[in-house]
Amino acid sequence: MSTSESSNYTPDIPSEPITRTTEEIHIELTPNALDSLSATRFVRSPSAGATVLFIGTTRDTFNDMPVSSLAYTSYTPLAMSTLYSIASSMLSKHQLTKIAIVHKLGECPIGEESIVIAVSAPHRQAAWRAGEEALEEAKKRVEIWKLEKFEGGEGVWRANRDGVMGVKADEGKDEKAATKVT
Repeated sequence: MSTSESSNYTPDIPSEPITRTTEEIHIELTPNALDSLSATRFVRSPSAGATVLFIGTTRDTFNDMPVSSLAYTSYTPLAMSTLYSIASSMLSKHQLTKIAIVHKLGECPIGEESIVIAVSAPHRQAAWRAGEEALEEAKKRVEIWKLEKFEGGEGVWRANRDGVMGVKADEGKDEKAATKVT
């Protein structure tokens, strides 16, 4: 599936965090810097013997090309629904105590956090597995795209997947293509 946007396309990024929280699940899409301590505090519980925290940071290279900036956008209502579905599934499948998934939207400078996943469970194996699976499912399924710009002005829109190159975003043209890998 591909879409075309004008060269002056500006993604609609919420100005405030969008959250959905229950006693056991916290999901959030936010334009603000991520707070891993807050996610860890949310999942902490006296019935949990293990807490696992994953922090994904924006790296400075992709495919041996120097990255100058990165920005995330999403179809927020659907992305929130998908994140909640993933969190609910992990909670049940791995008998978690609690789970938090928080993803950055908008500009995400090199070295800063783009995603935080915190899980707690009675035992460590379930927490380890759930944390990794939640990340893989989020990257595979959540309706989040990123614009990765490389030094020299070249950039690509791509789905939020590891190792999948997007389509070049040509700043000098009237149109640029964005791909969503399914």
